[in-house]
Amino acid sequence: MWELHRLLDELQTVDLSACTDAELIEVAAGTERAIARTTFAGDRQIAEAEARDLPRKTGTRTLTSFMTHHLRVSNPTRRRKHLTATAALTCLNGERLEPQHPTLAAAFAHGAVGSAHVEAVIDVLDRIPMAVAHDVKVAAERQMAEIAVEHPPAEITQLGSRLLAHLDPDGTLADDTDRQRRRNLWIGRQRADGTAKLSGTLTPELAAHLSMMLAVWAKPGMNNPDDPISPTGSFDNADPEALAVAAERDTRTPAQINHDALDALLKAVFDDGFLGKTHRGLPVQLIIKADLDDLIREAGLATTATGTLLPIADVIDLAADAQPWLAIFKNSTAVPLHFGRGRRLATRGQRLASFARPDGEVCSAPGCDQPATQVELHHAHQDWADGGLTDIDDLAPACPRHNRMVGTNPGQYTTRIVRSGPDEGRCAWRLNPEPGAPPNPEYINRRPDIPKRLATHLNNVRNEIHGPSRSGDTPRLDIRQVVHQHTTATLSPVERRLAELLIAL
Repeated sequence: MWELHRLLDELQTVDLSACTDAELIEVAAGTERAIARTTFAGDRQIAEAEARDLPRKTGTRTLTSFMTHHLRVSNPTRRRKHLTATAALTCLNGERLEPQHPTLAAAFAHGAVGSAHVEAVIDVLDRIPMAVAHDVKVAAERQMAEIAVEHPPAEITQLGSRLLAHLDPDGTLADDTDRQRRRNLWIGRQRADGTAKLSGTLTPELAAHLSMMLAVWAKPGMNNPDDPISPTGSFDNADPEALAVAAERDTRTPAQINHDALDALLKAVFDDGFLGKTHRGLPVQLIIKADLDDLIREAGLATTATGTLLPIADVIDLAADAQPWLAIFKNSTAVPLHFGRGRRLATRGQRLASFARPDGEVCSAPGCDQPATQVELHHAHQDWADGGLTDIDDLAPACPRHNRMVGTNPGQYTTRIVRSGPDEGRCAWRLNPEPGAPPNPEYINRRPDIPKRLATHLNNVRNEIHGPSRSGDTPRLDIRQVVHQHTTATLSPVERRLAELLIAL
């Protein structure tokens, strides 16, 4: 491995100006082939790591998490799909399995195809109907591997579509098993502007249901968020004259009308309580956490219990129809937060208080991004079975996967609540080492600190440019000041509105 890195150092620093055009093309092509071969070798190593149960031994439990946190794989989901198709795997009983697509695996091992070629071929082969005979599937795999060697990924997809059409020219081989196998619905990660992409493959039944909903809710003039007097709900229940007038001033595209109809339907579902009363101890409502300074400026972002970022302007609009809750901590609270040994499971008040604290929006385990709606409250200071207390300052949010990984065995985690310093009240996680190995370091999930760290960097940059702020400058407004005012005097209308927005259900 050291020799490989030595060669890479040499390759990165070699003078290319002495190469002729033909030599440069040859070198670049050889490098791309080496990248493919190295990736295939890496897949073999990942498969061996899974066979040795290294994900569990290193505290990550799943192979995807192991690739993300220990191997720094940039796209672990795609790599997992690749190695499943092209690497030899090991069963639970120790039996070695040949690659799912052996011809493609051989081409990948020799560097004749790259990762993008492999992905394109897999996507085509996955669309072959289950009813196609096995020998036909084997022949199709060999055919697609040959195509991958000779064509770029975009052409692989096109030629693969022609092959699929030849395998099932009448479209009669695909059955409900294939449709169910391919069904999926994904909400992509939020972009910088807060929007997210929805994508998926719908079964005929869901497509029919969604089409019917859009047929009665997605009409011009209906459910228009830009029109305060737009009729809401189904157009059958709307006043015809009001709907006609609203339709005339509706400038939305059909796609935007569909979007707003789905949004209106989900709001109605929330309001009618169809989703139930609680989820992991939290009420099934829209729960929002916002910084008071952002509310005062009417700018910035708030965080929901599902991890979604909302612009403050949207939060203020939502609060008009929301049931307000005020987050008050420690001695000022009227919510019972301490139960000692009286009960094992956290209450709704404790769940809300946990989410409201600065680090409560995600699982406390290092690197985990599971939002508050997907976590449990873990007895982090001392396990309940060992005499731990169900007190808010002894509890920490932990997703079910990480909560089950706490224990005394190697590969499990030991947790504690930090009692002093800048991380007071936060949960520190330490992976238990193998027998005879030195102790592992403690880690704290720093995902919730990103806004604070950005503010620190911004302050440092401004100090470098303009010098330190003067002591007479207006100090940052502290949330505890508002809480104190709330408990000692009547709030002004503006202060009351801001306080009610701290957590909105």
